[in-house]
Amino acid sequence: MLAPMGLLFDSFWRAVAYCARPRVIVLSLLPLLCMALLAGGLGYFYWGTAVQGVQAALETTGWLSSIWGWLRMLGVSDAPSVMAPLLVVVAATPIVVVVSLLIVAVLMAPALVNLVAERRFPSLERKKGGSLLLSIGWSLGSTLLALVALVVSMPLWLVPPLVLVLPPLIWGWLTYRVMAFDALAEHASKDERRKIFSRYRWSLMGIGVVSGYLGAAPGIVWASGVVFAAAFLVLVPVAIWIYTLVFAFSSLWFAHFCLAALQQLRQEGGNLAAAPAAAPAAEPVALPSGPGGPSA
Repeated sequence: MLAPMGLLFDSFWRAVAYCARPRVIVLSLLPLLCMALLAGGLGYFYWGTAVQGVQAALETTGWLSSIWGWLRMLGVSDAPSVMAPLLVVVAATPIVVVVSLLIVAVLMAPALVNLVAERRFPSLERKKGGSLLLSIGWSLGSTLLALVALVVSMPLWLVPPLVLVLPPLIWGWLTYRVMAFDALAEHASKDERRKIFSRYRWSLMGIGVVSGYLGAAPGIVWASGVVFAAAFLVLVPVAIWIYTLVFAFSSLWFAHFCLAALQQLRQEGGNLAAAPAAAPAAEPVALPSGPGGPSA
């Protein structure tokens, strides 16, 4: 049996290897097409309005006027028009992440779990402990909790170290909740899923946090300069594909980990069930002697 850390690293390198499979690459492009159309449509209709609204808010906010005056003294003549696109990008990034995660969870995760199951666990019984409707409800509920946590924690993002810690932790928790559930929905019963969540909680959370940091990387790049904000509409499809590929990798990692853990759990249950059969046989009972036989 693999120890939790051994199982963690074994599932990691298997997920990396599976990302190079043509089937996985094609699956990662399908959500990209849907998201590119959605993001392109929203950008076409609302980009200009959003930037103008943010710029107007920056220009009319009283306490910011002293900052703009100080920047003009330094040679930055129109700071609000420079800051507005960047702020729109920063505000839109969490939406892109959340929608990408939901699309991957609904469209890609079942296909990726089936790929892992067919190749590694063809004999693993499917107990169907989670339906599609339950999976969608679980994903939406977890996403709502994550968004609430993001909104509540936003004031802490002004502290430089925390902006690099809190969002990935929240995304990691969300990824763990969604991906682990989907990885076990088809094969595990409700009781088995609860046992795996309880036994491997910290390992699953670790996978989610690593995935959260990987998913936050494109947002950090966007926030690193105004040039990226100016090219927002060009970078959206690329960023969405990066998010999609990261979540596809996360789904594969969770699938390899959870299905291996499920197989191990059932093997342990089988060993416990077979244990009584190995008990020593009872001593034979002496039969009474017949007439004329030796007396006791």
